Amino acid sequence: DCLFWERNLGIQCRMFELRNKERISVAAASKLLANTMNNYRGMGLSMGTMITGWDKKGPQLYYVDNDGTRLPADSDKPYFAVGSGGTFAYGVLDAGYKFDMTDDEAIELGKRAIYHATYRDAYSGGVNNVYHVKEDGWVQVHS
Repeated sequence: DCLFWERNLGIQCRMFELRNKERISVAAASKLLANTMNNYRGMGLSMGTMITGWDKKGPQLYYVDNDGTRLPADSDKPYFAVGSGGTFAYGVLDAGYKFDMTDDEAIELGKRAIYHATYRDAYSGGVNNVYHVKEDGWVQVHS
């Protein structure tokens, strides 16, 4: 379910860009997905994802799930973990996160959190892709 709806969101975001001659904000993109999920509430979908990017407000991160729940990251909760291995990832993130981490420290923490989630959870995919989102776009830093 997740991959389909992420692709659908990509199409909606591109249509917004073509119509408005500017990129959609991260908040608006996450709202589009949450509204779409709300329309399918109770129909058996299973999805939890993070929408992230850098827009006019700076770096943004949102959690969206199949019930249409939409949560922004904030200073009290600056990260999310999704999927069946998320509880394992949260254990690593909660223990290792510091506000003033360097990019390299944050990347290593993300890799470690995903590794533990995929290693400890039989239903996780075993894939560990890490991206660094910056003002001028994103870079894959680990695969």
